[in-house]
Amino acid sequence: MNPDLFVIRPATVHDVQAILEFNAAMALETEQRRLDLDRLRKGTLALLTQPQHGFYIVAETPVGTIRTTVGQLMITFEWSDWRNGVFWWVQSVYVRPEWRRRGVYRAMHEHIAARATMDPQVCGIRLYVEHQNHNAQTVYRRVGLSPSVYTVYEQDFILGHQQPNP
Repeated sequence: MNPDLFVIRPATVHDVQAILEFNAAMALETEQRRLDLDRLRKGTLALLTQPQHGFYIVAETPVGTIRTTVGQLMITFEWSDWRNGVFWWVQSVYVRPEWRRRGVYRAMHEHIAARATMDPQVCGIRLYVEHQNHNAQTVYRRVGLSPSVYTVYEQDFILGHQQPNP
């Protein structure tokens, strides 16, 4: 499918339900985790109403006479003193299963990359991906991303102590 057929736009509070559903589906699909939906709603609204932390974009496509949200991603910010600039971290990537392999992620990534390169404060784009998520890794390579020399470590105070749901 032609990426020009997608409308990529900043998400607003009116998109919270779609984002909530996408994030819950992504967590279940990629990590077999059932997220606390109340916490997820509050976290989504916090980002949507506090742009200093980041932003979401959504991809829409016409289905019949209405536009349907078919994908999302979130950008958060990391300051780099080495570069005197900000990395945009791509997170919470989700594309509806029936819309995968149709250019939705590519359209979102190209939108973000174009926006980032126009901002002199942005020094790069980063993301992390599950080690076993080879499909996503292939997609990320195809849009021009490459594996980093870094490995991410974390101490997660919310989800880190839980085992994934069977």
